[in-house]
Amino acid sequence: MKIKQILGELIPVFDGESLKKHVAKKVLRSDQFSNGVVNIHRHDLKNVGDFYCAPYLYFEELQGQFLDIYGIRNKSPKIRSHWIKTVVNNDLVIGGGGLLNLPHFGIQMKLFEALAKKGKKIVIWGPGHNAVDYHNFNANKRYNVDLNAFGLVGVRDFNLGFEWVPCVSCMNEIFDRPYNEEQEFGILMGKKSAKRPDLAKKLAKYPLSSNTTNLEEMISFIGKSHILVTDSYHAMYWGILMEKKVIAIPTTSKFFDFKYKVVISSYDSFEDDLKKPGFYTGVLEECRDINRKFADRVFDYLNL
Repeated sequence: MKIKQILGELIPVFDGESLKKHVAKKVLRSDQFSNGVVNIHRHDLKNVGDFYCAPYLYFEELQGQFLDIYGIRNKSPKIRSHWIKTVVNNDLVIGGGGLLNLPHFGIQMKLFEALAKKGKKIVIWGPGHNAVDYHNFNANKRYNVDLNAFGLVGVRDFNLGFEWVPCVSCMNEIFDRPYNEEQEFGILMGKKSAKRPDLAKKLAKYPLSSNTTNLEEMISFIGKSHILVTDSYHAMYWGILMEKKVIAIPTTSKFFDFKYKVVISSYDSFEDDLKKPGFYTGVLEECRDINRKFADRVFDYLNL
């Protein structure tokens, strides 16, 4: 047994997985209440896509209430206690982001599934699969939780057996601004890729940005690019919304099941693919319309 696992069993604060299991058991043993609503997602200030994919940012009916899905494993007892009380006392809206089929969120999503099966009102709004072993996932196409257990479900993955509700970040007014194209293509890296010195050196001669900047800078970079090359899901999505030609560099399964397909490539061969992508029109309006209609059903279901 690994030292980390042993310490986790003796003193859970040292092991994130042990903390998650400990907190999940506390939540499941508690009586559940419906005193309000809270939106649970990955509230990451250093990842623009994760931060802006939460429905509470765009619909005032959700009362501006959010909870970081990672709070379940925080080393602070105060933060974990707050996480437990918030989940126990409220109806839940889960999403968006890549919360499904990713081990980091497995215990949390199984907890929400168990709560839903006990009768707690929980909405799944716009998350999607995010399997690291995407070759294996693409061969099976199965979610790691029973989505049928939840009261209302919309996922950002198209044609996987559940209602398609693309990421709610399409509601952001930033997409209504005009942008002038200034470069043939731009490369926008995801959070992990942006930390790789070897990749930064390899791509240094190209226009380069990442999803660790801020929304204004990220959208401006996409806007001035005729073609977008990216390994960020939300950059891919926003590029499509902005009618850009998009080449995706897949890091997990999340890139393969958006309704509108993009060219799949790699950082070694994307230059050979620059003439391949086309673009789509009307996707922004379509995605907004779907989210507005889904929101109406959510608010009816939660009596908001």
